Amino acid sequence: MTMSDTIQVEVPIELEHDCEACVHRLREELFLHHGVIGIDDTSSRSKLRVDIDPVQCSASCLLETSGNTQDGLRDRFAHDELRVTGMDCADCANTIQRAVARAEGVSHAEVSFPASSMRVEYESQSVDRARVTGLVERLGYRVSEMDDDSTDTLPVWKRVETHTFAAAALLLLALFVDFGLDLNTLAVVLYGASILVGGTQIARTGLAALYATRRPDIRFLMTIAVTGAATIGAWLEAALVVVLFSVGELLESRAVEHARRELTGLVALAPNFANLRRSHSHGDGPAHYEESQVPASELKIGDEIVIRPGEAIAADAVLIEGASSVDQAPITGESTPVDKAIGDVLFAGTLNGQGMMVARVSTAPGDSTLARIATLVAEAQSRKSPSERWVDSFARIYTPVVMLASVLVAALPPLLGDTSFADSFYSALALLILACPCALVISTPVAIVSALARASSAGVLIKGGAHLEMAVSISAVAFDKTGTLTEGRPRVVAVDATLGEADELLALAASLEQGSEHPLAKAIVSEAKSRSLQLSPVEGFEALAGLGARGTVDGSEIQIGNTRLFERSDFPDVASIAAMKEFADDPQTRVLLVRDGALLGSIELADTPRPEAAQAISELHKLGIKRTVMLTGDNHRTARAVADGLGIDEVRAELLPADKVAAIAGLGAGTAMVGDGVNDAPALAAADLGIAMGSAGSATAIEVADIALMGDDPRKVAELIATARWTKAVVRQNIAFSLSTKALALAFLAVGALPLWAAVATDVGASLVVVGNSLRLLSRTPGGRLRNTNVLATAVSARTGEFPIAAKNERCCDDC
Repeated sequence: MTMSDTIQVEVPIELEHDCEACVHRLREELFLHHGVIGIDDTSSRSKLRVDIDPVQCSASCLLETSGNTQDGLRDRFAHDELRVTGMDCADCANTIQRAVARAEGVSHAEVSFPASSMRVEYESQSVDRARVTGLVERLGYRVSEMDDDSTDTLPVWKRVETHTFAAAALLLLALFVDFGLDLNTLAVVLYGASILVGGTQIARTGLAALYATRRPDIRFLMTIAVTGAATIGAWLEAALVVVLFSVGELLESRAVEHARRELTGLVALAPNFANLRRSHSHGDGPAHYEESQVPASELKIGDEIVIRPGEAIAADAVLIEGASSVDQAPITGESTPVDKAIGDVLFAGTLNGQGMMVARVSTAPGDSTLARIATLVAEAQSRKSPSERWVDSFARIYTPVVMLASVLVAALPPLLGDTSFADSFYSALALLILACPCALVISTPVAIVSALARASSAGVLIKGGAHLEMAVSISAVAFDKTGTLTEGRPRVVAVDATLGEADELLALAASLEQGSEHPLAKAIVSEAKSRSLQLSPVEGFEALAGLGARGTVDGSEIQIGNTRLFERSDFPDVASIAAMKEFADDPQTRVLLVRDGALLGSIELADTPRPEAAQAISELHKLGIKRTVMLTGDNHRTARAVADGLGIDEVRAELLPADKVAAIAGLGAGTAMVGDGVNDAPALAAADLGIAMGSAGSATAIEVADIALMGDDPRKVAELIATARWTKAVVRQNIAFSLSTKALALAFLAVGALPLWAAVATDVGASLVVVGNSLRLLSRTPGGRLRNTNVLATAVSARTGEFPIAAKNERCCDDC
């Protein structure tokens, strides 16, 4: 059977929470269906494309099977996405994930530390949500609905703070009694009270985690260390371990929460309420408008909303009355407000300036550009980068190895007669504390979240750490021409009048073309209006496809078009054809204007490059990008002229979409493709890194690309690569620092110079330094732009292997 004998059926996916496991189950069930030849599920999240043999199976039969299968999956499996608060490092997320995944009836659990979220799939007949949430809460964390933001400041924080400060106060009092009054018994009582106040919660959650996961976590290791220290009479150090660990966790949690708020705050911009305008007509009289405030979630497509000066826009909409400037920085990263006129698109979450506007809602509240950004950001946080996966794998080996070493340190020296059991046991406790890989595990996710927040604030949406890391290895960048490097619309660049004045020629051409929808015609009319030229009415207008147009203006017959128009018509002035052919090698488009058989002159039009395009290419070259390539369907001479003007290395012209895919493959590994996300979708998918530019308002662009540039500034491609390199440098610094501090502590331990409190301080201090270093990535210039000397300089250093620890965040002016 050949492919021409098959038919393709699009099967809609209507499963909850976009569950990949359920999609896989649906795919397997359909693949077993009689007559199914193959299934393509790579092109969309919302549907499967199934090839069937029409002799053996019909489309209706396949769709019915799909519907029944999906109904069965929805009945069998429940899917919950919940907020989890109280996690202070990635190891906490791993503990929760292992505990929930081990529970009977749970088929899948995924916990994201950066997003403070948990996705869980379970069989609804044997497990309910209460059982899952109860398990997490027994581990010492709080569970709530994803849209419940109140938990960020609820009792978990207050309880931890209260216990930590109470334990610290008791410790200070015990130190005063012990060293100031020399009341040893009272001091021991106070040390013990400090341990109980600060350590009870640590021990409870550590034991619960051990029971649920069969693996020790940091809290269990601390519990053993504190208990062991108290057993051998080291009360001061046991209390110091509790207080230092508690304070460190508190500070670390606050710092991580700062990075998390930076990212999630980007999508909490749309107002909760909107001013809805309804019209009431009374017979033939003027319409009467009534305005009321309604929840933004209740808006429908077609509703009219009123946006007053200083108000945030509640939904994606089209402006129908008024004019104003709108601050779109949260969506597109533009540093200055954008003027809006009737017919322009407004984005939810952007801020109105001085004018009052009335707009018509164009998307459902849950489908706005802002909502799509929120979805993308949430998914980006939950996807682990290759570095995170490596660190997690290393930590799984490191911790049990060090724990085994702790047992040997405690047992072997006394058996060999080298030291007392108390001394060896003390050293083993210190080594046990060093078994915690907290600083190492947290080294990557906080840096990734900080980088995602930094980029998102500038209108660069990255779909996860893996794509951010891929940007580091990019060595070639391919650009689409039209709409990416150029404005995407033709403009008049010159008017050459053979007879009369240039403005007279332009006014005549615009008068003829004012009713045409052709892009060149619109450009001519727009230029005439910008010069305030008076247009005359046209009669008998006729559009000539592929040639031009003709009609009567002020009683004269006017023709406008290319050479072929005059070659195919009875036109006596052959000089016009020669004049047109004289410019055959020009990259611009020229049209001739003829009145009553006489050539008046020509108009030159071109799709002009974006003002920032040349600088974008220059910055890529400064970053060491070896090849910049233009891929376009335009002709060679036009493409070459644009490329030379921008400094692009290579040109591939006259390409169809399939040809662009082949061109991307020919550029080799480490290739990024920059396009508009719709026409260039195949090439974006084929590249190692697909970057869709001008994606604001385009669901297709956001979905198809790995990275979406919400605005139309191609310089953000270089900024993206620079930020990725800086992030990689920070991650390397973090990993190197966390491992080196462990190694240094082990060296001190080997010579007996590492007390328990120093081991805790080493572990906690390393974690705080790693988090603080990662938070440097949040620094950015005013207006949301990433561009600054620090990012580009750091990126160049990252390419050469030099990673500066600190640099100032200085804005680079346009004249630099």
